[in-house]
Amino acid sequence: MTRKAKAAICRELNKPIVVEDIAVESPGRGEVLVKLGACGVCHSDLSAINGTIALPLPLVLGHEGAGVVEELGEGVSDLAKGDHVVFSFIYMCGKCRFCVAGRPVLCLEQGKALTTPLAGKHRTHDAAGKPLNIFSGCGSMAEYATVSAENLIRIDPKIPLDCAALVGCGVTTGVGAVFNTAKVQPGSSVAVFGCGGVGLSVIQGARIAGAGRIVAIDTMQAKLEMAKQFGATDVLLGSEDPVKALKKLTGGGPDYAFECVGNGELAATAYRSIGRGGLAVVVGVAKPGDSTALRTMTLPFEEKTLTGSYFGSCVPRIDFPRMLALYMGGQLKLDELITRRYSVAEAPAAFADLESGKNARGVIVF
Repeated sequence: MTRKAKAAICRELNKPIVVEDIAVESPGRGEVLVKLGACGVCHSDLSAINGTIALPLPLVLGHEGAGVVEELGEGVSDLAKGDHVVFSFIYMCGKCRFCVAGRPVLCLEQGKALTTPLAGKHRTHDAAGKPLNIFSGCGSMAEYATVSAENLIRIDPKIPLDCAALVGCGVTTGVGAVFNTAKVQPGSSVAVFGCGGVGLSVIQGARIAGAGRIVAIDTMQAKLEMAKQFGATDVLLGSEDPVKALKKLTGGGPDYAFECVGNGELAATAYRSIGRGGLAVVVGVAKPGDSTALRTMTLPFEEKTLTGSYFGSCVPRIDFPRMLALYMGGQLKLDELITRRYSVAEAPAAFADLESGKNARGVIVF
């Protein structure tokens, strides 16, 4: 049975998104229809709107979603109607060398479910019957979505869906970068460049990991005030080069630095800021033409490292429940991360607020 739904759609690059009525088909083999409860408004969706992430249009936005299983396609046996689920925007085949090695975010097959479910058939159409692509195989900024079963992780139904949605991208990207990529050690010093939803999650991860000093750097004072609430011990207004200040604060440079904006020059700044033997982690997604320059001599002489972290180097079936257990145990702040809740009709305003830096995280609640 086809479901009617309202959805946030990008039809033209660098133009305001539109909210339209769409039709979502019942699931085929290996697919699941989900009734959405909430969807985070993530900077990656904004990157699709401005062309930084190149996906074909028209595109139903949304990948940081959570909802309830409504209908199962043939062959789906590990989910049941009524299950509460969080979307994982990475399709994982489970068979390639990266999946087998426990690094599914690098799955060689993930491109197969980039704008449709795995079978490659469009399950979503506009009011005129024309097919709509779905962001990263999810399209969760809609009242209903039909996706591959592999893109869904079952969660405890006691967890509010608006909070659960956040682990589908921003929170796991940030906390996972601390836990999985950097493996931050207790008592260490950490610098976080950019205090949006992901940066605040990095700060939370560093606090939970027991970092002794957490320095937040941002160009907006309001973001720095939020950073203090989530665990930053020090803040720097990043209108000028913060490297000298960081080295003074941390006695030679932080052990870890996280770039959470997506800017090549800022990644170089993060690398310059770390002390000997330090690790700089690029979490933000930069534009395709962006680049990062560093002094090559510092790599061997100071044993400094520059690396990347995609989706927190996570294994969703392990890390989503892990994040939510931290939330249920009072260690991970998710309710506090939601600055404002929007209806789907307010999606254009939600993206405007995201772009202006008003929110830690905006969430569309259905």
